[in-house]
Amino acid sequence: MSMISVTNRSITLSMNTETLSFAVEAGGQRWQSAEDWQPALVLKDGSRLSFSDAMEIRHSIWKTGVGDGIRSTFRAFADGRGEIPYAFETIIWVEGSTGDVFFEWIPLCEEGLEIETVCWPAPLSFDRASDKWYSVLNIEQGLLLPNTWPEELTRLHFGGQLCSAAAYMPWFGQIRPEAGYIAICQTPWDACYTADHPAGGPHTHLSFRWLPSLGKMSYRRTIRFTFLGSCDYNDLCKVYRAYVKETGHFCSLAEKAAKNPRVDDLIGAAFVHKGIKTHVSPNSDFFDPADPEKNNSLTPFSVRTAEVRQYKALGVDRLYYHLDGWGDPGYDNKHPDYLPACIEAGGWEAMKELSDTMEECGYLFGIHDQYRDYYFDAETFDREFGIHAPDGSVFEMARWAGGRQTYLCATQAPFYVKRNFEELRRHGISLKGAYLDVFTCNEPDECDHPEHRMTRRECLAYRAACFDYLTSRGILPSSEECGDWAMKSLVFCHYGPHDFMLAAPGTPRKGIPVPLFNLVYHDCMILPWPMDHGEGQEDYMLYALLNGGAAYLDKDGAYPGVDGAFFDAQAKKLEESAARWRVVSELQRKVAKLELVRHEILDGDPLRQQSTFADGTTVTVNFHDQSYDISYGA
Repeated sequence: MSMISVTNRSITLSMNTETLSFAVEAGGQRWQSAEDWQPALVLKDGSRLSFSDAMEIRHSIWKTGVGDGIRSTFRAFADGRGEIPYAFETIIWVEGSTGDVFFEWIPLCEEGLEIETVCWPAPLSFDRASDKWYSVLNIEQGLLLPNTWPEELTRLHFGGQLCSAAAYMPWFGQIRPEAGYIAICQTPWDACYTADHPAGGPHTHLSFRWLPSLGKMSYRRTIRFTFLGSCDYNDLCKVYRAYVKETGHFCSLAEKAAKNPRVDDLIGAAFVHKGIKTHVSPNSDFFDPADPEKNNSLTPFSVRTAEVRQYKALGVDRLYYHLDGWGDPGYDNKHPDYLPACIEAGGWEAMKELSDTMEECGYLFGIHDQYRDYYFDAETFDREFGIHAPDGSVFEMARWAGGRQTYLCATQAPFYVKRNFEELRRHGISLKGAYLDVFTCNEPDECDHPEHRMTRRECLAYRAACFDYLTSRGILPSSEECGDWAMKSLVFCHYGPHDFMLAAPGTPRKGIPVPLFNLVYHDCMILPWPMDHGEGQEDYMLYALLNGGAAYLDKDGAYPGVDGAFFDAQAKKLEESAARWRVVSELQRKVAKLELVRHEILDGDPLRQQSTFADGTTVTVNFHDQSYDISYGA
């Protein structure tokens, strides 16, 4: 067996040059790559080339002024046509000042192969049948996955693509009793991760995959591993919190409030989600030909105005009102050509009355809007501005209410946002917030149209530009879920839930829910929580308290049975909802701008949890009997 190794800062890297397996020894603990796992290039035609299939492979010690490592170069591959010059290198190295271990994949020559994905580095071996061995996953709000968890986890949202709901933050980690690690993807725009956990275990294997950007790998891809001694998931979150501060990615609510003082008005506010018009197109997947009445609904603006006055009469002093379906085409129809205000519901005049009433009550008025779904029946629809694949094809689907659509190239989104919001302003609609749908939930897009070519990284920048435009107009920006990439721009979102909250009640859970995102970003973003509760069901209010978040007072789901809309909002008494909101609001006003310093599973029981905030405030919940205790700090 041929080995190559290097040591720096008491950390030893070693590689088997025949099998390409590797090991890291840190703090007296050894982490070994998983057996029988081969790094590979997956090609567009579905075939695979192992790194070891390269015709020329060289390994050498790599030394710089900041670290030591192992460099491996892979050149030339063969197929039935002869030699292919494709070449790349990998560097695994230790940073001397920190002890962090970096894994870098670098393209050298991209001729001859069409890459679908690059699978490297190998997952670390994590193969013991013990519930003390667990993985830490950023699936939505956060998840702990013990090695013995009874449910299988292999499929991830959006194929595990980073910068989506599959990973609110671009890292994962694993912890065993004596040690742990966190793996941070520093180049997340064209990256995915893979989770392999069979039902009942006994292992969980986690790894990253690299995607081409507009058909080419183009640039260096980097993962940073930090290896710790005895630790838990809180420690991993704090490593990442330090990382985003170090990289300038961190932006607190206090900083955001300095830009727009309305941030402070949102803290403690009751969240209300209502709609005006629904129209389901006959070519939509949601269309029900057997029950036409289900396909259309209309609520006048005047009804919503009366409801706002009712909230005021209940003594609700702060409120954020999110309005769906306010445009004439109806909810999820004809975007981005959504104007004017719904004529059947009263038009611009009635919408302005609602806006004025919100001002009179001291409430914050916000709207739903959409600049990714691009509907074929929009007045200005032009196929040329849809997302184009490298082969020139344009994606099409008909899932949502508006029917046939593709995706709008994000290069165009800031222009449409400006066009529409300026028109709203000209009609006297005083908006304090706006929700730009799916931007922080769905994966970034790339477009290969020659007139508006766009990488995934550029796509995220264009989405952020839409949020920043709203901020420049004094409007608080939000989107569907929590996107780490958007933290410098976003103030709040529709929700930042645990993944089980979006599934039907009783669906088996993928792991133990924990607030990983809030352990990093609680004092940077306002997250409203569902408050659903019912006989025999968990009380979701306890999650709002654990997270020191906001609360929904009144919420109508846009699509019943989808995205967590499994409870009948009309069945709840508004007075009861207001009383529950007040409990959550009091806590949020106290801790919104404070770090969530620690979360604990008490006595190993996932149904008993506790959160601690920077001022010493603690929240303890018991899901056995749906009880809670709040102890306020200094």
